[in-house]
Amino acid sequence: MSGTPKFADAQLHGWAVALAAGELRFHELPEELTADDTAWIRRRALELRTGAALTHVGRYSLDAERAASRHCENFIGAAQVPMGVIGPLRVRGDVVRDEDVYVPLATTEGALVASINRGCRAIRSAGGAAVRVEDVGMTRAPVFKTTGLAQTQEFLRWVEEHEGEIRKVAEATSRYLTLLEIRPRAFGTSVFLRFRFDSGDAMGMNMATIACDRVIRELIEPSTGIECVALSGNYCVDKKPAGINFHEGRGKRLYAEVTLTGEQLRGALRSNAHDLIEVQYRKNLLGSIAAGASGFNAHYANVLAAFFVATGQDVAHVVGGSMGVTCIDPGPEDGVVATVYLPDVPLGAVGGGTALATQREALEMLGVRSDPQHPGRATLRLAEILAATVLAGELSLLAAFTSDDLSRAHERLARGRPVEVTDSEE
Repeated sequence: MSGTPKFADAQLHGWAVALAAGELRFHELPEELTADDTAWIRRRALELRTGAALTHVGRYSLDAERAASRHCENFIGAAQVPMGVIGPLRVRGDVVRDEDVYVPLATTEGALVASINRGCRAIRSAGGAAVRVEDVGMTRAPVFKTTGLAQTQEFLRWVEEHEGEIRKVAEATSRYLTLLEIRPRAFGTSVFLRFRFDSGDAMGMNMATIACDRVIRELIEPSTGIECVALSGNYCVDKKPAGINFHEGRGKRLYAEVTLTGEQLRGALRSNAHDLIEVQYRKNLLGSIAAGASGFNAHYANVLAAFFVATGQDVAHVVGGSMGVTCIDPGPEDGVVATVYLPDVPLGAVGGGTALATQREALEMLGVRSDPQHPGRATLRLAEILAATVLAGELSLLAAFTSDDLSRAHERLARGRPVEVTDSEE
């Protein structure tokens, strides 16, 4: 299936010409047209305006009607990202008890998949990665404007006294939403209320937004007369690195750990404990401090972005997810204990991009299936697998620095020379 319209007649071309001439705007096409038709018209108009050929943009297998109505306005087609797979990756968690999983990763960065696969081999040699996930909850923090200190204090008292009513209104917006906490913060005439929700298997950002909007419009503003200036006051904090999310978490808080002996380090990673600890200390810790960075790790963002694109997550949340900390400590038998900590990882097994066809298949590959009888369990499974995947990526890259493999791998794998990644090359 592709983006070719069911009937590319003169009328469709006429609309394309009108769009190209500026006589119509991209969202003003007739409602009776199919999503494939409107995508074809917009592509043709862009070709006329820009001279670019959009042939490949118009080739897609996704459900155009769903994509155009639920995911992307002014729909013209799809951007294709190569998808690879790593594994088997042995994961030992609370949901993924002791399983080998194969993890899809969508990326354009040559050598990334091969590198993470090498980390999988190291983890497998040690019997798997121990993982734990804490469900912190999704936050949304509207900001209100008062007349001054006295009204601010009165407003905060009202919120505290009426938390039960607020909870009732908020939770009425979804049977999968639970209000966990309201945390206030006030500066002068500005009052922030940081709502924290459990959202089941959904990432929950839209659910939290809808619930807060309902609470504000139906309860807080009518009852207090205090104006809400913005539904998000940046105290949430969404899609920005922030200290509050680093310390208190947001979405899911991820931990993963593996103990590797000296023999396993040499066999799987061509490294040793002394050199790994040196790189971790001087690069991940001191280097990040020198740079004023919010993340004390080698490349969490690489792994998160590839995982997010493949599984339909909101890619912008890579910003918060990249803030975590990698630690390499001395371990038994001349080895190391390697850990990763990611405090701010919003994830979902339903909703958003997880409903797209290729992303749905990727989630199926991971065994991530939402069960109404156990809300939240599917997303915890997804989070446990992600934690182990990040650990694999960190191990491989840090080891590459100790053995001078980094530049050689990029030269071999990222410069257009086709290679087959065998088990010996992981």
